[in-house]
Order: sequence, then structure tokens, then C-alpha cells
Amino acid sequence: MTGAQRGGWITSAHEPTRVILLRHGQTPASVQRLYSGRGNPSLTDLGREQAAEAAALLRLTPIDAILSSPLDRARQTADAVAAGRGLTVEVDDDLIETDFGEWEGLSFGEARERDPELHARWLGDTSVAAPGGESFDEVHARVAGLVERVTAEHAGRTVLLVSHVTPIKTALRIALDVGPQLLYRLHLDLASISIADFYPDGGASVRQVNRTAGL
Repeated sequence: MTGAQRGGWITSAHEPTRVILLRHGQTPASVQRLYSGRGNPSLTDLGREQAAEAAALLRLTPIDAILSSPLDRARQTADAVAAGRGLTVEVDDDLIETDFGEWEGLSFGEARERDPELHARWLGDTSVAAPGGESFDEVHARVAGLVERVTAEHAGRTVLLVSHVTPIKTALRIALDVGPQLLYRLHLDLASISIADFYPDGGASVRQVNRTAGL
């Protein structure tokens, strides 16, 4: 089936890799609106409910492989989808969240008060990293490599990637072929589902963004 037969524009004569991007459910850090990168909080009770709701939304969607960030909140969300499918969740380190370095566990206001000049530059320049952390440009490089690898290894198949807000936004930015403004202007809810088709010739088509059980 070509891109045209799938109901979209003709992007390629080849079968795409369909990538389903699922953000993890709620954690204590997301409740408190803290920078939560490499910290490893588990899902809250509501987060587990959100993961189950995402799994229900995907219950009729064929999935050939499931890849997850190594962090517990993503693994727990991935396990909810994998249950009953006979699939093993594969951990992929490239799906991990941005490393916020010394801002880990701080609120937006606390990080701004701690490093006012750096925080202001960080908000407008994707090459700037938090102290001891990782820039959004570095995240982009590893997610771009991940997308290329997944597209090659799972050609013509459907892959679920369970990750975090910045890697998911980055994958959508790559699919849309747009600038870094998307990182700051696109909202992704907890346990939301986005879908993009990636073609082997480099083309892509975004099919869905930020679907949740609440919509």
C-alpha cells in the first residue's frame, strides 16, 4: 500500500515505518511541574490509569515492536500496552528524556532563580544546556539517529516508541521538517499518542498528534 492508498499525499513508492509515539503517564514530578529528566520516579496511581487508557486506545492497532526509554515511568507505560500482545518491550537508551543536569527536580521558577542568565539563554537557544546537562540540539542528534535506525530496522512495520516529552516533540519536528520553535509551541499531554510515518527515502507524514483518552 502506498502513501496515497493510505489516504494521504504520495510521499514515496515504498512502505513507511509507522511510528507511534507514546508519552509516559503521570509521575509525582509532573504533578509538581518539576524538571524531570534522568530522575527515575515511578507512575502515580493516576499515571497507571493513564497508561491503561492509552493501551485501550491502541488495543485495535497492530503493533510489531515496542521500544521504551530505560526510565521506569516509560517502562511501566510500555508494559501496559505490551500486556496481552505477546511482545517484549525493548529498552532503547536513545528514547531517554533530556538530561537537565543541576536543574533536575527544580521547578521552572527555581531554575530561573538559580541561573537567571543561563536559563534565559536556554529558553531561546537549543544549543545551550542546563548546568551539567544536555542541550536540545544533543537530544535532536540522538533522536534523529534513532528514527533513522528504527526506519531501517522496521521497514514497512508499526513500532511503538514510549518516551518523554522532548524526544517525542523532536521526532515530530523531524517528521514535519521544521525548526526548533516546535519544541516550545507544541503541547503534549501525559500518556498522549502521536503518529508519524517515516519513509525509507527520507519523507515523512504526521498522522496524529496528542491524542488522549480524554479527547
